Amino acid sequence: MSIKTLLIANRGEIAVRIIRAARELGIRTVQVHSKADADSLAAKLADETVDIGPAQAAKSYLSIPNIIDAAKKSGADAIHPGYGFLAENAEFADAVTVAGFVFVGPSANAIRLMGDKVAARQAAAAAGVPTVPGSDGRVDDVETARNVVARTGYPVMIKAAAGGGGRGIRIAENEAEFERLMPQAQAEALAAFGDGGLYLERVIEGARHIEVQILGDGENVVHCFERECSLQRRRQKVWEEAPSPVLPADIRDQLCRSAVALAKAVHYRGAGTLEYLYDDKTREFYFIEMNTRIQVEHPVTEFITGVDLVREMICVAGGAKLRYRQEDIGRRGHAIEVRINAEDPSQNFMPNPGVVNALHIPGGIGVRFDTLLYAGYVIPPFYDSLLGKLIVWDDDRRGAIARLKRALGELKIEGVKTTKPLYLALVEDADVQAGQFDTRWLERWLEEHAARLG
Repeated sequence: MSIKTLLIANRGEIAVRIIRAARELGIRTVQVHSKADADSLAAKLADETVDIGPAQAAKSYLSIPNIIDAAKKSGADAIHPGYGFLAENAEFADAVTVAGFVFVGPSANAIRLMGDKVAARQAAAAAGVPTVPGSDGRVDDVETARNVVARTGYPVMIKAAAGGGGRGIRIAENEAEFERLMPQAQAEALAAFGDGGLYLERVIEGARHIEVQILGDGENVVHCFERECSLQRRRQKVWEEAPSPVLPADIRDQLCRSAVALAKAVHYRGAGTLEYLYDDKTREFYFIEMNTRIQVEHPVTEFITGVDLVREMICVAGGAKLRYRQEDIGRRGHAIEVRINAEDPSQNFMPNPGVVNALHIPGGIGVRFDTLLYAGYVIPPFYDSLLGKLIVWDDDRRGAIARLKRALGELKIEGVKTTKPLYLALVEDADVQAGQFDTRWLERWLEEHAARLG
């Protein structure tokens, strides 16, 4: 079917991004919003808005009945979940299709399979994709966990079987830490995801975080190459780039082929990302999980490939076959994205909502700023602190870093503290310039430099 009216079941910069893609396709947009987001940029840009409840996400953006009711009232044909909130909720995907709407994303079965990290590992193994040594299935009791650790050794990562975003994860360096941290991980996983199931993985020391972007229509799957996401704080990505500065061509080919094989095995439809750990000393890579949605960092892939990922996932959801064959997708240049959050990096990244008194968005060739901001906007304190994503492109990585430095200098967000000082410092760092870092590098760097980021 052809989608005529699309309801966006999300907020912030991703809602703005979806509205823009839909408008270019001639699709009418309906923006749902909580009472706290009535004056959001997405609400101002959409063709229609629907109030779905109070500021609390549980009573608005996480309320399946409220969103389905809004879709019915607005005459929508389809619902786009964006990322976060209900984007990887199989119950929501089922509710959308049962109510007669198109879900812009994969099937509920694919979400269930790949959203459970244990099931995803098993699917990966069946597809011949290497996984990190660890538990073969869910671990629900301490005795079973002890037996797994006896095989993997320390350090070991204790991870929630469901969910993501770095929650429900602990690293135990020894037996004493393991006995203390496992109950904590179970409790956090249960509180965050309603599921206290865990699985265990051996920690790959000095690993890099590499992910592969794929697009599928349920039958055919293509990849759009990889992204490097190793610069993280508390397992939250802050700086992403494409391509990876360290991946050899033969490993890149193997990695991307493995992602396509796994996505095909689960008959994936829409945009998705397969995440890996890469050991650049041994040249080994391991699948860790799949995100069954569009990701925050998708613009760097769009810059190097020229593929509009959000537009493609809307078209596929509407019944179109993939417009791309693998040989159609090339890559050119280098792109970097940094996440601009309403946080004070000199005060342990304390959230800093408030009024945006003035705003200047950088421009010029190879510069993009995906944001929810406008001058006078009141940043609500109820949601994620992400204000926007500054993305730059140039012919090579050195040029992209120079362009990022210039664009950061032009970016002005007055009235609130932001993470801009962090990136101004990182672009000057020799390790960052050389691409020499791993997933724990930034936290070590912050121990030394955080106090100077005011």
